Amino acid sequence: MTEEIFHHDAYARTCEATVARVDHQGIRLDRTVFYPEGGGQPGDAGTLKTTDGRAVQIADTRKGADGAIVHVPVRDQPALAAGDKVTAEIDWQRRYRHMRMHSALHLLCAVVTGGVTGGSIGADKSRLDFDLPDVQLDKEKIAAELNRLVAENHPMGARWITDQELQASPDLVRTMSVKPPQGTGQVRLMEIPGVDLQPCGGTHVKRTGEIGRLRVGKIENKGRHNRRINIHLDE
Repeated sequence: MTEEIFHHDAYARTCEATVARVDHQGIRLDRTVFYPEGGGQPGDAGTLKTTDGRAVQIADTRKGADGAIVHVPVRDQPALAAGDKVTAEIDWQRRYRHMRMHSALHLLCAVVTGGVTGGSIGADKSRLDFDLPDVQLDKEKIAAELNRLVAENHPMGARWITDQELQASPDLVRTMSVKPPQGTGQVRLMEIPGVDLQPCGGTHVKRTGEIGRLRVGKIENKGRHNRRINIHLDE
């Protein structure tokens, strides 16, 4: 299995790695800083550089059919083979915006009460869908609460609990349609003490102040129950 450096250090931009396998899906490494698409967060892009000067541009990172992390190269890149030594480097500017946005969505979960029925993270715009029938949402009030939590600069950090502990605390799971992965014996929680606590495998900032000022965009009705709240980095 690939060592997932991003789970322990979301700020790691590069790492030394060895190519474990190359096939039609893409390139597998023994360790990586590249986050694979999941939980609404896009997979990382970046570059794999070899010791002999080749540079392979990575367009996306995904989980393969076997659950392994696959680095998907841009078309017509230099060929790599198992055993090649590479330096893996992510597109940090893009990743950091995803980190800020993902953390902002956790604040949105703290501000808006309701089960989450869907979501998507982007570098410029992100959104969550909430199960909120017959509820009027105040866009300006939501924005004010989000920016208050940002300004308070709360710490954010990950911790792990067992599958059994999660089963004993089902209220930790906010997502209604997607359940956190289980079966490995432990589940990763993202915690903003006193603000939000829920299972999450994504990458996040260390403090809410790093998110920066937020703007609430459209609030849309998506069906009988779903209310979609769009948020933007207000830059």
